[in-house]
Amino acid sequence: MSATSPAAVVVLAAGEGTRMKSKTPKVLHEISGRSLVGHVVAAARELDPQHLVVVVGHASEQVTAHLNAGDAVRTAFQAEQNGTGHAVRMGLEELGGNVEGTVIVVCGDTPLLSGETLGALAATHAADANAVTVLSAEVPDSTGYGRIVRDSATGAVTEIVEHKDATDEQRAIREINSGVFAFDGRLLGDALGKVRTDNSQGEEYLTDVLSILREAGHRVGASVAGDHREILGINNRLQLAQARRLLNERLLERAMLAGVTVVDPASTLIDATVTYERDAVVHPGTQLLGTTHLAEDSEVGPNSRIEDTVVGTGARVDNSVTLSAEIGAGALVGPYAYLRPGTRLGAKAKAGTYVEMKNATIGEGTKVPHLSYVGDATIGDHTNIGAASVFVNYDGVAKHHTTIGSHCRTGSDNMFVAPVTVGDGVYTAAGSVITKDVPAGSLAVARGQQRNIEGWVARKRPGSAAAQAAQASSQETDGQS
Repeated sequence: MSATSPAAVVVLAAGEGTRMKSKTPKVLHEISGRSLVGHVVAAARELDPQHLVVVVGHASEQVTAHLNAGDAVRTAFQAEQNGTGHAVRMGLEELGGNVEGTVIVVCGDTPLLSGETLGALAATHAADANAVTVLSAEVPDSTGYGRIVRDSATGAVTEIVEHKDATDEQRAIREINSGVFAFDGRLLGDALGKVRTDNSQGEEYLTDVLSILREAGHRVGASVAGDHREILGINNRLQLAQARRLLNERLLERAMLAGVTVVDPASTLIDATVTYERDAVVHPGTQLLGTTHLAEDSEVGPNSRIEDTVVGTGARVDNSVTLSAEIGAGALVGPYAYLRPGTRLGAKAKAGTYVEMKNATIGEGTKVPHLSYVGDATIGDHTNIGAASVFVNYDGVAKHHTTIGSHCRTGSDNMFVAPVTVGDGVYTAAGSVITKDVPAGSLAVARGQQRNIEGWVARKRPGSAAAQAAQASSQETDGQS
C-alpha cells in the first residue's frame, strides 16, 4: 500500500439504467471482456485501497453474484435510490461509518477510467491537502456538462455550475465535472449528514458536499484527466459501442507497444484480460477473448476467434475457433478447425482443416489433418489419424473415452466406438469401425468383404445413364480385345 493509496474506494452501481432498454442491469453490460462495473473495480484495485465497496441497488442479487464470481467484492445495499449522496452514505455505513484517510468515489458505468488517472487524482488530493478533489476533464464541447469554476489566483474550485444555470462566460469554460471525487473521509462523513433533500428530485446529492465543505472554509481542488474520454459514462447502447471501440484501441495500442504485431487494428478485437509476449502476430479479423495468452512468435488469424486459450511459442492458428484450449509450442490449427473446451494439443501437433476436437489430449507431433471429430480422447505422440475419422464418444446416455497410442497410423474413414483402446504402433485399415481393443503392433481390419455383382446395373436400371455408360464402356473394351 503506497503513501497515496486511498483508505477506501466507493463504487456507485445501484441504478437501473433504463436508457439501456435491457433486462440486464446497466453496470453488467460487457465490453472488452469485463462488465462496466468490472472495469471500474479493476481500475480501483490498481490503487491498492484499504477498503473497496460497491453500492448496489437495482437487481442487487444479480450484481452481487457477478461481483463475487471472481475475487469477492464487498457490497453495500441501497434499498431506495435516493441520490448519490445517499449511496455514498450507504457505502460508508458498510465500512463502519466515518473513514480516516482518502475516500475516492467513482461511478460504476465509466469503463474507460484508468487506474493511472485515479492514482493521479489521489496524488493531487494529498499534495494539495484538499478536503475534496474533483476529477475534471477539458472537453472539445462542454454543452450539457457541469462547469468547473476556479479561483484565478489559487486554482481552487469555487463552484460547479450546471449548464442550464451557467452564464455565457461560464458556458465558455471547457473544464467539466466527471462525477468522480476524492474526499477527506472524516470530513465527508460529517458533511453527508448535513446534505438536504429540498430539491426537485427530493434526493441527497453528493455534489452538495462540495459547497458544504467550501462554506466551512475547506479547500476544494481539481485534478484534470489526461484524456477526457476516460470520464465518459455509459447510458445507452450507442455509448456502449463507442466505449468498446475506444477501449479496444487502447488495449491494442498497449499490445503493439509491448511487441505484438497487429496487422489490422481496425478489424481486431482484444479483451482487457488477454496477455501476450513479444513477436506474437495477430492477423485481420481476429478476436482475442477472455484469458487468452499468446506466447512468443505465435501467430493467430486471420478470421479467428481465440477465447480462454493458451497459444504456445511459435504455434499457428488459421481461420479457426478455439475455446478453453491449450495449443502447444509449434502446433498448427486450421484452417477451419474448432477446438472446444478441454482440448490440449501437444507440441508440433496438428488439428487441420475441418477438424473438431473436444476434451481431447493430443500428443507431441501427432496429426489429425482433415475432416475429423475427436471427442473425449487421448492420443499419444507422433500418431497420424486418417481423414474423415470419427471418435464415437456418445451412446445416447453417457460419454465414453477412446485411447490411441503413440506412432499409430489409422486409416481414413475410421470409426472408433468408445470405450476402446488402440495400442502403440497400431495400423488400422481404411473404412474400419473399431469396436474392440487393438493390441500394440497390430493391423486392425474391421469392414465387410467387397463383393462385385456384375451386370447388376443393366438388369436393375435398364435405360439409365449409368447403364448406357456401362454398355458403352463394355463395347469399347470388346473392340480393343
